[in-house]
Amino acid sequence: MSDTTLRAETGRVLGTRSSRRLRREGMVPGVLYGKQAEPVSLAVNAHELSKALSTDAGLNAVLTIEVDGESATAFARELQRHPTRGDIIHLDFIKITLTDMVDAVVSVDFLGEPVGVREEGGIVNTVMTSVNVRAVVTDIPSSIEIDISELEIGDSVTVADLPVIEGVEYLEEVDSTVATVAVPAAVLADETELEGEEVEGEGEEVDGEAEESDGADAEDE
Repeated sequence: MSDTTLRAETGRVLGTRSSRRLRREGMVPGVLYGKQAEPVSLAVNAHELSKALSTDAGLNAVLTIEVDGESATAFARELQRHPTRGDIIHLDFIKITLTDMVDAVVSVDFLGEPVGVREEGGIVNTVMTSVNVRAVVTDIPSSIEIDISELEIGDSVTVADLPVIEGVEYLEEVDSTVATVAVPAAVLADETELEGEEVEGEGEEVDGEAEESDGADAEDE
């Protein structure tokens, strides 16, 4: 669990023009809200926000938002990014307590090089790079590791194969594929092409035999 303090400014004027001005000044507009609390429009320093969300916890970092002399524990959610630069241009801060059960997205880290890659020339097809989980705030893992070193070509891992972590519930279907080891597409294409050539060659031999047969019949006549 990561805990970072962000100082927020309130009293910002709502609207597109005001938001653009804030971004030019290095601030990111946002909203802080939670249970039984009125939403508060605020702005935080863009550099400090980026730093806070760049830890191993990523978007699951527990943030302390200091606003108007008070502190609130929160998650950053509903991030909006600039379409080309990728900068955060708006976000929501959701108030939480450290005993809350919350849903989170956690990245999957694959450990080891599969047998099917190092000995059989296969490749790893990553289907899911993260999974949805449910856990108490303090139990959310920074990542989920799974060893794929024993996978051969044709093998796969599913959500059911992910490690059991106390207090963490996987929200994905248990039979959902996480990763597979497969033959490279280029190799499959070459094999298909060779098979096609073999079939074509067999057809030519049959035609040749048919022509010879026809010739023999003509001589008999």
